[in-house]
Amino acid sequence: MPNIKRRCKAKEITMDIQKFLIERNVPFTSHVHPPAYTSQEIAACEHVSGKMVAKTVVVRHDGHYAMCVLPADAMLDMKRTARAFGAETIELADEMEMAGLFPEEEIGAEPPFGNLYDMQTVVDCHLAEDDEIVFQAGSHRRAIRMRYEDYAKLAQPRMDSITTRP
Repeated sequence: MPNIKRRCKAKEITMDIQKFLIERNVPFTSHVHPPAYTSQEIAACEHVSGKMVAKTVVVRHDGHYAMCVLPADAMLDMKRTARAFGAETIELADEMEMAGLFPEEEIGAEPPFGNLYDMQTVVDCHLAEDDEIVFQAGSHRRAIRMRYEDYAKLAQPRMDSITTRP
């Protein structure tokens, strides 16, 4: 496993994304649903289009982790993503790395706020096409729906074209 530098603002505390949003007076709705392990399953549980569901993909490049946020109906384009981060190559983080990076979250249910974990975050430009986004809230049984504009203000991601459509 490569030697990766890791800093995590949320490591010492339980990251409760709902509490984070409430403390910042951001309107949102939270829904409990049957376990959903893919973004398309979340879309079905929440009765929304896959392009509204924000899925997170963590990559590593140049000794650092970074977060990509993309619509559920898209696939990460590794070449475009490497360019977006100014890296020659990138690799996907594996499950062991994810467990270490997000100790309080269920693996695969990380909320799209890389800035809370000191991760550079890039959002695919297609995600901003809808007024609202839906994402997992650290659990495979809980989703949050909020305005994209509010998400962008809180997460402060860079926007780029990092996906391809299947």
